[in-house]
Amino acid sequence: MIEVKTPGELQAMRAAGLVVARTLAAVRAAAAPGVSTAELDELAEQTIRDAGAVPSFKGYHGFPASICASVNEQIVHGIPAKTQVLADGDIISVDCGAILDGWHGDSAVTLAIGKVSDADLALSAATEAAMWAGIEAVTAGGRLTDISYAVQSAAERAGRDDGVEYGMIVEYGGHGIGRQMHMDPFLPNVGKPGKGPRLKPGMALAIEPMLTGGGGETRELDDGWTVVTADGSRAAHWEHTVAITEDGPWVLTAPEDDA
Repeated sequence: MIEVKTPGELQAMRAAGLVVARTLAAVRAAAAPGVSTAELDELAEQTIRDAGAVPSFKGYHGFPASICASVNEQIVHGIPAKTQVLADGDIISVDCGAILDGWHGDSAVTLAIGKVSDADLALSAATEAAMWAGIEAVTAGGRLTDISYAVQSAAERAGRDDGVEYGMIVEYGGHGIGRQMHMDPFLPNVGKPGKGPRLKPGMALAIEPMLTGGGGETRELDDGWTVVTADGSRAAHWEHTVAITEDGPWVLTAPEDDA
């Protein structure tokens, strides 16, 4: 069963999504060489709490921080640390969630720190493009894997354009979201179209592709959280929370001027 929200409940999710959007904007502005991921985490938590919201991630299954900060070869679930200091040429994926009045917003961006290689910029752009392709496939009456197929196709198309075979992370993907951060269904980032549950207005999904500059194999570090590329290649992660409406997708975590 996929939770179907009322229009009022989607508006409440939009409010939570705006908290996430503003928090990621604050982190984006602060992320620079010499700044630690712990400092970014502190900024994010303060921004969320100043908005009257609560970080979704902090304490979630024991996660110790308010954002996931995944640097370079780290794909997802990187734990912010004072010892993880950003350097010129790094890329960092920042995943952020907030709970406002019981409703969740969840979004991620990949940021370039200082002067970043063209390959890393292309990797991030390909991942973002795959996310937006997935969002465009969010249509009432469609099937869940129509989104998966759109994400995969866009990633493969970007790879052909860039002359790179990007690695697609298949163990992790999108998910339903609402009064809980992770709900049914799991949304794969690869797959054939026309399968899975039919999409209905009022459903909400987090769409989040992850690509690498090398292979798609992963491993988890000893901290029990941080997932890295097995071959050491760099990774990018983009995510938005999206509602299904009769009029098409509504990006609940978009910045206020972009919604």
